[in-house]
Amino acid sequence: MAAATDIENVPMFCFQCEQTAKAEACTIRGVCTKDAQLAGLEDHLMWGLQSLAVHAQVALDGNIPLPENLYMFMAKALFSTLTNVNFSCDDIVSFIRECVEFRDLIKSSNPTPVQPLPGETFYSGNCGSLLNHTAVATWVPGATMADMIAEARAFLISKRFARLGKDRVCLQELLMYGLKGIAAYYYHSQVLGLQNEDIGKFSIKALAFVHKEDPSVDELLGMCLECGKVNFATMELLDKANTSHYGNPEPTKVLWAKTPQCAKEGKAILVSGHDLWELEEILKHTQGKGINVWTHGEMLPCNAYPLLKKFPHLVGHYGTAWQNQKREFEVFPGPIFMTTNCYIPAPRTYVNRVFASTPVGGVDVKKRENFDAMIQCALEMPGFQAPTEPLGYLTIGFGHNATLGAAGTVIDAVKSGALRRIFLIGGCDGFEKERNYYTEFAEKVPADCLMLTLACGKFKVNMNDYGTLVGLPRLLDMGQCNDAYSAIRVAVALAEAFNTDVNSLPLSLILSWFEQKAVAILLTLLYLGIKNIYLGPRIPGFFTPTILNILKEKFSLQIVGNVDNDLRTILGTH
Repeated sequence: MAAATDIENVPMFCFQCEQTAKAEACTIRGVCTKDAQLAGLEDHLMWGLQSLAVHAQVALDGNIPLPENLYMFMAKALFSTLTNVNFSCDDIVSFIRECVEFRDLIKSSNPTPVQPLPGETFYSGNCGSLLNHTAVATWVPGATMADMIAEARAFLISKRFARLGKDRVCLQELLMYGLKGIAAYYYHSQVLGLQNEDIGKFSIKALAFVHKEDPSVDELLGMCLECGKVNFATMELLDKANTSHYGNPEPTKVLWAKTPQCAKEGKAILVSGHDLWELEEILKHTQGKGINVWTHGEMLPCNAYPLLKKFPHLVGHYGTAWQNQKREFEVFPGPIFMTTNCYIPAPRTYVNRVFASTPVGGVDVKKRENFDAMIQCALEMPGFQAPTEPLGYLTIGFGHNATLGAAGTVIDAVKSGALRRIFLIGGCDGFEKERNYYTEFAEKVPADCLMLTLACGKFKVNMNDYGTLVGLPRLLDMGQCNDAYSAIRVAVALAEAFNTDVNSLPLSLILSWFEQKAVAILLTLLYLGIKNIYLGPRIPGFFTPTILNILKEKFSLQIVGNVDNDLRTILGTH
C-alpha cells in the first residue's frame, strides 16, 4: 500500500479549476502546466492582497480615502491568478511588490493601524507558519523571488486544513475563486471606463474576511452568496460598459473558419480571450494595412457588436475553443494576440509570434507597448491562401436585447404548447471527454424545445444545425461567459410575463464549469435562488461532501449524469 500523502508538505496545492489532478488537487505540477514555484508565488500574491485588504478595510471603516487606482490594481492582480492567464513568475513577483507599495501607502495615511487580535503579538520575520490576523497585517515579503517562493510554503492552502477543517477552508476558497471571477469582469469594465466602488469595497471585505478568527460554515456560505450578489452587479456593469460603447449585439451571420483551408485569403492577426477593448484597438491600428483580423475562442461574440462590425477587416472567426489552441495556433499564418485567458503556454514553434495584454504572461510572451511589432509580424508572414474548402458560417448575437425582442413570440409559443421547454446549455469547455455530455444533450433535446448557449461551452453544441422553432433558431448564442447576465435578464423577464418566479418557468440550466469566472456565475445563480441547476462535468475539488450536501439541500443542485436519464427527469417523461 502506498504511503499516505503529507498534504501539508506537498510541493504545491491547487484545486481552483475543474481539470485539477484526480478531481482533487494538483500537488506536484498543475495540469495547466503551472509549476510549484509559480503556484507558490500565486499563493504569496493572494496573501499579499489579503494583507493589503486588512489595512484597506480599517481605512474604509475610518472614512480614510484609498489610493487612486487601487481597485484597478486589485482586479488586475487577482485576474492574473485565474487559471490559464499568467505563467510568468516575474509578473507575479511584480504584483507582490505592488501589494506592498499600496499596503504601505494605506498604512501611512491611517492613524488607527491594525491591532493584534486578543492573545496575539505582532508577528515579524518571514511569516513562518503563523496564519492569523496579525501575521497577514504585518506581512513583509522577501527581497528576492527565491525568498518569496520559500516563504510561500506557509501559505499553502492545505496547511489550513488542520486548523479550520477542510469544509471551512474549501468555503474560504470558494469565496476567493468567486472573487477572482469578479475581478476579471471588473477589470474589463474599468478598462472601458466604468467603475463601481461597491465592487472594489467588497473585494477588500472578502479578502480580509478570510482571516476572520474561527468563521462558521453559515458565515462562510453567507459571504459566498454575497459574492454572487456582487458578481451580478459586476456583470451588469460590464454589460453596460460593452453595450454603451459598442452597441447591443445583433443577430449576425459570421464567417467561421474551422481550419485554414476554409478561411478568407489575406494577411492575418488572431485575437483570443475576452477583451473587446483590445480588439477595438487592434482594429484601429490595422486599418488600411491590408491585414484581416480574426477572433478566436470567446472573442466570437465580438463579431455581433455594431461598432466592431463597422471595421471591414474584422472578417470572421477562426478555430474553436481554448483547449484546441495549440493545434489551431500552430497552423495560423500570422501573429496571435492573447487578451485574457485561456492561454496555454506556447511551444517554441509559435511562441515567437504570441503577443499579450497586461494580465496575460508566459515564457517569451511579448507584452505589448504598441501594436507595431505584431503588425510587422503579420505583414511578414504568409497569411491565409485562397480557400480550398467551402466557407462556413455561424449565426450569433442573441444577447438580452435581441432575445427579449422575441419575448412575445416565446411567450405565445409556451402558452400554445408549441414550445415545451428552454434549455440553457453552456459554460466552460475543456479537454475531458466527459464534456461530450453537453454535445449529446443538445442533440437529444426534443424538437419542441429551444436552446440558449453562452461562453466557450458553446463550441460543444454549435457545430450542428438544429433548425428553427416558431421562427427562431433552436440554438441562440447569447455571447461570452459574462453574458450569463443576459440569460438572467431574459429569465427574469419571462418570469414577470408569466407572473411567476424563475424556478417555475419551463427553463433548465445545464452548465459546464472549468475556471473561476464560472464559480462566480454559479454563486450568482445561487444568490438569486435558482434551483435544480445541472452542473458538470465533474464535482469541483473544493466541494467537500458536506458542501455538496448543503448545496443540494438548499438549492437542489444536481450533478450531471446520464443524458437520457437527466432529460427524462427534467421533462417528466419515463
